Amino acid sequence: MTVLPAPAAAGRMTGRQRLVLTLLLGSQFMLAVDFSILNVALPVIGAGLGFALADLQWVATAFALPAAGFTLLSGRIADLFGRRRLFLAGMALLGVASLAGGLASSPAALLAARVAQGLATAIVTPAGLSLLTTSFQEGPLRERALGLNGALMSAGFTSGAVLGGVLTELLSWRWAFLINVPVALAVVAVAPLLLKESRPDRRPAVDAPGAAAVTAGLLALVYGLTRAGEHGFADPLAVAALAAGAALLVAFWFVERRAAAPLVPVAIMSRRAVALGNLAGLVAFATETSLVFLMTLYLQKVLGYSALATGLAFGVLGLGTVLGGVAAPRVLRAAGPARALAGGFALQAVATAALALLGTGTASLWLLPAATFAGGVGNMVAIVAFMVTATSGLPDSEQGLATGLATMTQQVGITMGIPVMSAVVTAAMGSGSVLQGVTVAVLVNAALALAAAFIRPHRSAISNALR
Repeated sequence: MTVLPAPAAAGRMTGRQRLVLTLLLGSQFMLAVDFSILNVALPVIGAGLGFALADLQWVATAFALPAAGFTLLSGRIADLFGRRRLFLAGMALLGVASLAGGLASSPAALLAARVAQGLATAIVTPAGLSLLTTSFQEGPLRERALGLNGALMSAGFTSGAVLGGVLTELLSWRWAFLINVPVALAVVAVAPLLLKESRPDRRPAVDAPGAAAVTAGLLALVYGLTRAGEHGFADPLAVAALAAGAALLVAFWFVERRAAAPLVPVAIMSRRAVALGNLAGLVAFATETSLVFLMTLYLQKVLGYSALATGLAFGVLGLGTVLGGVAAPRVLRAAGPARALAGGFALQAVATAALALLGTGTASLWLLPAATFAGGVGNMVAIVAFMVTATSGLPDSEQGLATGLATMTQQVGITMGIPVMSAVVTAAMGSGSVLQGVTVAVLVNAALALAAAFIRPHRSAISNALR
């Protein structure tokens, strides 16, 4: 059911909708921050808890695996058993997991907390996004809400690097966990007063075989990509995991075609707007988050910047994403989702390619904030166009599913971008310099964004849905 007061249909938010928007956007921002807040703190965490250097990457991987693997299943469960209920349960789990991480005294305890944080993210993100889409009618209001959501999600990723550096330098890495606890408590206390429950009157059976296939497939795929980023794509374990993930996802497709109550109806996955919209989203998140990784390598390994200075350097990128998110609804209304998608990716590709001109000295350093700002604007326009495309023209009963797919795309894109670009850097370096590897990876990143500019969802169906 749609929670939509009458005034919203005229394009104006009610006071209650503004409060709902603030609550949901704040929650999504916090989840985005969690993706990157520990990155700059990893060496300090390793020294404090006794992690072996080779095992530090599991602090990030332990979060990414459940965050990507369980998102689609969580989105469908939210549809069936109540989006508000799942949202609250996930936020409560996030608060408990963050407290456990902040108090962890051993590597095992910290990794368990990160797994729980990732699972909480997989629960909260699709539930929160479906609550957002069902609270605002398709058209200007939803475009505005999705634009702000996309801006804050992307800004949260870049802000996490800044916040992690500040907290680690001034207080302790433990505050990168503990900062979530009061926020989660506040959301759990306020959400029942603002959010109305929504779920279908009749609950179909849960598609257990489909859920097992897609969850195991995504876990294997993300693990394989992470392993390949560390050891290269020739690593036998990486190849085996990627092959297993691909086979399980193919099996998932066939399971869904025959299931009486499929986790993802094949008809939805076959829709051009949904399929191509999610492909665009995969590229958008993979390229931009991996670009942050590439520029981190450049600033720290080539120019010798500290972790805190590196994090602060991404503040301009954050400003670009916020501006892109605010401007995106107007761009969509003026140009339409398909052209906005193409234009956003084209701007991102040009700005990213310009970063290949960075050198070993500081003379060209002015290029980094200018290019990342422009690329952030373009990337965010593309992300909002992706979200509108992938969730338009569907009934409210399928919004959790559509947002679950979109969120899964987001999580997988964020997770796979860094290991893929890390493998490109490693291969391009050879016996050369870090700068050489980064430059080649930047050009590959720009080429992917340029290729995505030619993705063409079916414009008429989207346009009709947005009228």
